[in-house]
Amino acid sequence: MIFLVLIASVLIAGVTIYQYREQSKDYHQERLERKEEQVKQSIAYTLQATTYPVITQNLGLIFKDEIYRIADVQNVNFNLYDLEGQLIKSSRPKFHNDSISLCLDAEVLNGLKESPNKRLVEDNVAAGSKYQASYTYINDPKFKPIGILNLPYYEDNSFNSMELREFLFRLGGVYLVMFFIAIILAYFISKYITRSLENISEKLHQTNLTKRNEKIYVKNPSVEINKLIDSYNSMIDQLEQSAAKLARSEREQAWREMAKQVAHEIKNPLTPMRLTVQSFQRKFDPSQGDAKLKIEEFSKTLIQQIDMMSSIAGAFSNFAEMPAQQNETLNVVKTVKLALDIFNENYIHFISEEEEIIAKLDRTQLIRVVTNLVKNAIQAVPDVESPRILVSVTSDGDYVKIAVADNGIGISDEVKEKVFEPKFTTKSSGMGLGLGMVKNIVETYKGTISLTSQPGKGSVFSVRFPKANQNIQV
Repeated sequence: MIFLVLIASVLIAGVTIYQYREQSKDYHQERLERKEEQVKQSIAYTLQATTYPVITQNLGLIFKDEIYRIADVQNVNFNLYDLEGQLIKSSRPKFHNDSISLCLDAEVLNGLKESPNKRLVEDNVAAGSKYQASYTYINDPKFKPIGILNLPYYEDNSFNSMELREFLFRLGGVYLVMFFIAIILAYFISKYITRSLENISEKLHQTNLTKRNEKIYVKNPSVEINKLIDSYNSMIDQLEQSAAKLARSEREQAWREMAKQVAHEIKNPLTPMRLTVQSFQRKFDPSQGDAKLKIEEFSKTLIQQIDMMSSIAGAFSNFAEMPAQQNETLNVVKTVKLALDIFNENYIHFISEEEEIIAKLDRTQLIRVVTNLVKNAIQAVPDVESPRILVSVTSDGDYVKIAVADNGIGISDEVKEKVFEPKFTTKSSGMGLGLGMVKNIVETYKGTISLTSQPGKGSVFSVRFPKANQNIQV
């Protein structure tokens, strides 16, 4: 109600101002046309009564004195120019001292010639005041142009402006009274409407699924309020029944999810362990000089995966997060390269323009993130003719960015928003916990993970972690 009053007052004020301006514009335009026509009639009468030949060269002689008489009778000053735009005569005293008006601009002459009715009106400003200047041809008795009539017309809007201010002042007073009346009416109407709803609103605000909720009782409610109360009380009964079922279901679901998560987490390190052992069996040659180094690398990789399984089991036994975080300052480039050593696919490539990028992370968790993303990439390229997976580590301002790109089957837009949800998978096997776990790990370290993909062209998973505050060699 208050808003409508304000909008109405603004609209009416705007329409009023617009109407006054249009009326003033029409009034001055009509008055200029009348003055111009009266002056042209006086000029025509003078040309008929003169004894001089009616030609351009004689206009100065013909109107030597007549121009002042016409200006005095019509109460308006005007100027006479020849067809070339040179001043012949002016009714204004000392006009010859005004060098600017001695010759018309070429734009005026061209505009006058091109005008359909051989008449041109210009809007000008002089000394801060607006005025119009009309230009029209002076014709001899045979309707042949012999000169140009220039009639300056100064607009006087003082009366209209004063009248507009008075009207807006009165209109503002009326709307001010209406505004206060609208405030009072709105207050009492809103109090009357919401009086019966206050108790209901308070009860709705106190409604909580985890506790017993009280029903609403109101004396002599209206039909609409009574329906609302009955609906609320019925909802409370249903909530109590649903809460008991939900609590029981949540306990069962929690244990199922925990069992699935633990099974997935234990399965994660088993796969790279098996790949590592198979690679060691196939490539190890005791006679080579670096056999001892290969055994140490093989042992180090197995120990890392066994430690990962141990941390999972310990976390599960203590009902804590899996696995517990062991933050350390590490070289991300070196750790990612180490995580890729367990993969034997020759189409997996690693690039990094820097030898060292330091971040404070859990080494085991970082390796898990990389291995999960690479495994997903491998599963996306089985049917590609020339599979390629590129793992890159780069600096991105205050962050370190790890990207895993493949040229596999890609992910559609409908599926893209769901890939990080727990238990969602597009594969025929697996529980869909991998990417959900990766996202949880990344967000735990205040990082971000994003996906860009095009079906049939491939996907890119990008992970960003904050860098460490100090550069420590690891």
